[in-house]
Amino acid sequence: MPIVPLPDASERYGDTLLTGVAASPGTAVGPARIIVGLDDFARFRPGDVLVCRTTSPAWTPLLACACAVVTETGGVLAHAAIVAREFGIPAVLAAPMAMTTLTDGLLVRVDGTHGHVAVPNAGRI
Repeated sequence: MPIVPLPDASERYGDTLLTGVAASPGTAVGPARIIVGLDDFARFRPGDVLVCRTTSPAWTPLLACACAVVTETGGVLAHAAIVAREFGIPAVLAAPMAMTTLTDGLLVRVDGTHGHVAVPNAGRI
């Protein structure tokens, strides 16, 4: 059997839109849900990717049902990172302009192991 090189990351996972701090390992695919504040919580659905500026303990119910989290600020010791690791969901933090780069409902692949957020290629999630 011939040896074939693996496709690069963009071929496997789609175009990388954001890079940030890999704060909780794993990968997940889901619709991005831009949440600005507490008034937006009702729009969040289980399996959404939580996209926000930062989190606090009041945001824990969203993290409990999110498939992943992406924030514009924070690091491995931030609230979002700690809670994401507790819930076993991927987290990419300190991703500049996440709330304006991603659009509400856009299907994204969050790689919390490497700190990337990408749009999945058709048929390759």
